Amino acid sequence: MNVMLVYNPHAANRRAAKLLPAVKALFAKHKIDIDLRLTASPGHAVDIVREASFDDYQGVIAAGGDGTLFEAVNGYYRNTSSRRIPLGVLPIGTGNAFARDLDLDSGRLEEAVAIIARSRPRRVDVGRFTNGAESYYYLNILGLGFVADVTASAARLKAFGNIAYTFGVFARTLRLKSYSLRIEADGHLLERENIFAEISNTRYTSNFLMAPGAKIDDGLLDVTLLGKISRRGLITSFPKIFTGEHIHLKEVETFQARHLRLSTPEPRLLTPDGELFGTTPVEVECLRRDIEVFWK
Repeated sequence: MNVMLVYNPHAANRRAAKLLPAVKALFAKHKIDIDLRLTASPGHAVDIVREASFDDYQGVIAAGGDGTLFEAVNGYYRNTSSRRIPLGVLPIGTGNAFARDLDLDSGRLEEAVAIIARSRPRRVDVGRFTNGAESYYYLNILGLGFVADVTASAARLKAFGNIAYTFGVFARTLRLKSYSLRIEADGHLLERENIFAEISNTRYTSNFLMAPGAKIDDGLLDVTLLGKISRRGLITSFPKIFTGEHIHLKEVETFQARHLRLSTPEPRLLTPDGELFGTTPVEVECLRRDIEVFWK
């Protein structure tokens, strides 16, 4: 078996670089030949995967966090090879939300490589969002509002690992503000005074169980809206997001959709898979079972 390993040595505050010898040994143990491609800067994984010849490999493996996977997916969809190959995940980053939906937590590298070696890919859904004239793809989540603000804060605290997102929540709560949101969901119009909107393909956002009922192969995106809530209410309710119980709060609204359009009076920053770029208005759709991933 021969795969291209797109490896982010800067992931997890550069801890990924120290893991590389062990990672190479695991692939050798499972008799997988790797074409190692180290990413040098943000966006580099997009270029690596876009320019690869898929005829040369039996899989593309994204080794890093959710940001590395996001870049690999977008490179994948920009690749012009006629042959399509499975995508694999090696969770060595700060956030590994998509890997959690594959029942893989950070550090379980032996199991992750064994899954790739078994070569039993399954088709999963992909989210596509269009911002202006450009389209992007995600496997995990697309958020705006408070969740994007938290991601911006957490990006400066990545040395603390997943707890960086928790620190970001408390920092942004001090500046909590709602905004007007207009959503067209499968032909239905909703207008809300909103704190955040999350459009999930997977259950997890970092280590938060944002969309506990989400399935990555049902052809639907799971939308979670948080309406107006006090700072005190947000802080006291925050622990519920780790267990998924937040969806029962009166301020939370959830539903599923295949196609959405979201707009706000002023442009709001977007956070796809933990990255920060793009603004509202944005169009989002679910591409049903559009990509193969190595899974158990």
